[in-house]
Amino acid sequence: MRSRTIVVAAIAVTGVFSAGAGAAELTPTDVTIKGENGDYHGRVDSSKRCESNRSVVVYKMTGAKPKPSQDRKIGSDTTDQNGNWSIGNSGYKHGKFYARAAKREFARPAAARAAGDCAAGTSDVLKR
Repeated sequence: MRSRTIVVAAIAVTGVFSAGAGAAELTPTDVTIKGENGDYHGRVDSSKRCESNRSVVVYKMTGAKPKPSQDRKIGSDTTDQNGNWSIGNSGYKHGKFYARAAKREFARPAAARAAGDCAAGTSDVLKR
């Protein structure tokens, strides 16, 4: 009975460690939003690899806190090589707005770890 307990415990511990070993950390992403009169712009701040060519979506909040699945999408843009983005004049001048950059994964062989992928980021809420 004692040997069976040791084997089960060894399998459980090994499974936990191997599941954690494959997970890689994502590069953090900060997003800013500014603007007046419906013209919203900002910046994605991260590692150089994670700043350029990022898709940014601007939302008008419909509830008490940011929730992209329920809030109104009012514009989107792709960042330039320096992480800057602008949606132009959205026509939405009053309310609470925020910008979100989605997670970005880079192509690699299936067996490779996800090191260097970019985390999603959400700006602070801008009240107008």
